[in-house]
Amino acid sequence: MEGILKGVRILDFGQFIAAPFCGMLLADMGAEVIKIERVGTGEDGRRLGPYKDGVSVYITAFNRNKKGITLNLRSEEGKEMLADLIKQSDVIIENFRPGTMAKLGFDYETCKELNPRIIMSSISGFGQEGRYRNKAAMDGIASAMSGLHAINYTKTGPRPTGLPLGDHTAGVYNALAIVLALYDRERTGQGQRIDTAKL
Repeated sequence: MEGILKGVRILDFGQFIAAPFCGMLLADMGAEVIKIERVGTGEDGRRLGPYKDGVSVYITAFNRNKKGITLNLRSEEGKEMLADLIKQSDVIIENFRPGTMAKLGFDYETCKELNPRIIMSSISGFGQEGRYRNKAAMDGIASAMSGLHAINYTKTGPRPTGLPLGDHTAGVYNALAIVLALYDRERTGQGQRIDTAKL
């Protein structure tokens, strides 16, 4: 059975959990998700254990149903290749620190010039705007600042939940926002910018 998102192409720059999980959900729905990683080292999550046959279990779990390529976005050739991909794609997912895509030369306005229908979705700790925008926030920080650790209180004090709920929740909401943006684009013909913050 074909997924409901068959025909939708997504460029996934996700690192660690939140954005890769979002891309995984959309791939499960039938989208063509192309995971884009650095040449040589790949995404940072490749160094997270446990490992099976020398490969991070995390990588296989959160990148199922995806295609994969590597690009050197510090080279002109790599930038040209990405520009061509953007012209032929529907969605970009990224969870770099705010401003990273702009430094690479691919902020939303630039991507929109290449493809007015593009939907660019960013996940970060504190959002793309505001006084905390430049602060990194992995799941543990988001869970602690939101009070989730305090809710999970034990005799020894606040503690993590055991699962990265902040990352998973951000991934789910981001996937929902992308699906809604795709629906809206059917009516307007225009893409849009999505900003999902963990906090």
